[in-house]
Amino acid sequence: MSTCFALQMSTADPMFWVMVIVAISFVVIAAAMVALAVFVSRVAHTVNNLEKRAEPLLERVTALGEQVRLIAMQGRETAEQIGQMSGYISTATMHFSESMALVKDEVRELKEIVGFSAETAREKVAMISRTVDETHEQFAATTQFIHTKLVEPARELAAIMVGVRRAIEVFVAPRPKPINKTYGDEEMFIG
Repeated sequence: MSTCFALQMSTADPMFWVMVIVAISFVVIAAAMVALAVFVSRVAHTVNNLEKRAEPLLERVTALGEQVRLIAMQGRETAEQIGQMSGYISTATMHFSESMALVKDEVRELKEIVGFSAETAREKVAMISRTVDETHEQFAATTQFIHTKLVEPARELAAIMVGVRRAIEVFVAPRPKPINKTYGDEEMFIG
């Protein structure tokens, strides 16, 4: 008949409670790990969204930079050829400045969002790290407490009980046979 050792343990046995506490600790640690994984995936999702929002802005900045470069080249050529074109260049520069101001505002807002997200992520990771450390310390303290308060006294009590049982066996054992009497089958036994 094969049965699981854990099912044979009595609730009065201190090892049963040690196993229960260890199992509960593993469940708490697993829950903390799942919470950490969920938080990290949320942070990754937020960062991906920020990247997606930043890509169109960077494309606009690149396109505006290319336009500015072309306008500046045309402006130099036009200034050398015709002095009257300076008014048009001034207008283009004004529009470029307005566009750059808009781009700067967008970039500043994006930096604030990224900075806030990064700070929040750092705080949450630090909080989870502290929680895991505290759980580990509590688990170690509980294990030490159980060892010193339950396991060691139970081991000492078991040793005392073995000694008491041996003493009782000695007191209730039949008297030994005299040495000069034949023991029969036991003569061959050496032990």
